[in-house]
Amino acid sequence: MFRKIFFLLVFIIGFSQTFYSQLMRNKVYHPFTGTLVFTMEGGATYGLTDYKDFSLDFLGKGMIEYFLPTYSKSSFGFRVYGGAGYLKGKDKSAVPYEYRTDLKLAGGGIVYTLSLGEAVFPYIFAGATYTWFSPKGDDGKTLNKFVYKKNELDYNAEFGMRILLTDNLTMNFSSGIQLSPNDYLDDKLYGTSKDAFLVGAAGFSFAFFGEQDSDEDGIVDSKDMCPNTPSKIKVDQFGCPMDEDKDGVPDYIDKCPDTPEKVKVDKKGCPLDSDNDGIADYIDICPNTPKGVMVDEFGCPLDADNDGIPDYLDKCANTPLGVQVDKFGCPLDSDGDSVPDYLDKCPNTPKREQVDESGCPIKKIEIIKEVPVIKEVVLSAAASFGVGSSVLLPGAYGDLDNIAKTMLEEKTSKWLVEGHTDNTGSANKNKALSLKRANSVVSYLVSKGINRNRFTVRGMGFDYPVADNRTEEGRTKNRRVVILRVN
Repeated sequence: MFRKIFFLLVFIIGFSQTFYSQLMRNKVYHPFTGTLVFTMEGGATYGLTDYKDFSLDFLGKGMIEYFLPTYSKSSFGFRVYGGAGYLKGKDKSAVPYEYRTDLKLAGGGIVYTLSLGEAVFPYIFAGATYTWFSPKGDDGKTLNKFVYKKNELDYNAEFGMRILLTDNLTMNFSSGIQLSPNDYLDDKLYGTSKDAFLVGAAGFSFAFFGEQDSDEDGIVDSKDMCPNTPSKIKVDQFGCPMDEDKDGVPDYIDKCPDTPEKVKVDKKGCPLDSDNDGIADYIDICPNTPKGVMVDEFGCPLDADNDGIPDYLDKCANTPLGVQVDKFGCPLDSDGDSVPDYLDKCPNTPKREQVDESGCPIKKIEIIKEVPVIKEVVLSAAASFGVGSSVLLPGAYGDLDNIAKTMLEEKTSKWLVEGHTDNTGSANKNKALSLKRANSVVSYLVSKGINRNRFTVRGMGFDYPVADNRTEEGRTKNRRVVILRVN
């Protein structure tokens, strides 16, 4: 049973060492790294024997410990120790009533220490102790009821706390248990349980030969190539601040931590940008861009119309793709007519020649004054014919001569001649009169040299008045001959 407990404690210490070594990736200076520590402490013992009443006694011991070098918050070491003291017990039902056992101890084991900050160091210990003991009764005489060896190999477990007072001195507090494989510490056999005792102690430790870490970066001064590293900065194995991208600027200063290898950087760790266009020199294809000019992803001035002239120089910013341009970014105009070559349909126009939008000379066009075209003439029957007559009066000749002149000039024109009357008399009589008057007009025009085939003649009678036949004025307007152009 005692061996199982012992080996369980050893396993816990070993696992803790491995766990914390992996957890603390950043190296941490541990005050006990590579040190030899001397300790003196004393305290009380409390027996867990067959005597049941509460009784305390004392014990003192000295220890030597060596802690392995470490760069984490965990420290692993070895301990040897020796000591002497007493174990006491009382029980009114027992004979003798009281016992006190002399103890002499020598042992060793492994110790695991964890750093909680800069001054507090909890630890656990597991080991084995060779114990010499001699139980005595309340009269001071040695008890010897049974025949047994008064020395044995016991197992120990301890939990404690070290508080750093100076660089080398600590105050210690601890509590532990020592487990006996037998039931002889009180010279009394009772049941199947084995004897044991608890120890509570306090003391001081002094460390020798330990290395210092002046800048507290986790690398001892003897190995630290950068001894003045600022506090809490991650360092490499040489004690120098980490520089993941190897640009010469430590990570805690580096504003551009992923700079490609061998790229030149400024004091902030960012790639140089000589022309300040926002594109680092190692990418910049156009390293001498003027200040304030907008650039593309390669550091070259923008050229929106892709004519080879950057926008900040381009006087013609929207040149069509593929059009040749001059040094100002404007389409070429070889003949200087202000129409660019790619639009110029007459590329060799003489200088100062006026051209149209296609670049061709403008043709001079003679402007002919437009003469109004006669489309309709209305002859009043009252002025052109006698009452109830279809014979033309001389008063109609002037108007008809003007119309004849137009008809002779417009040789392809076609005409409709309509006769109209008022509603006096019968419909048949008026229709016949209106047709005769229309034919009289056509006959006059034909006499002036106009082909009769160009005329259509109709007698409309009184079916299409233009005024009220109930009045004299209206009837006068309705008596008319209309000459109408039909093409």
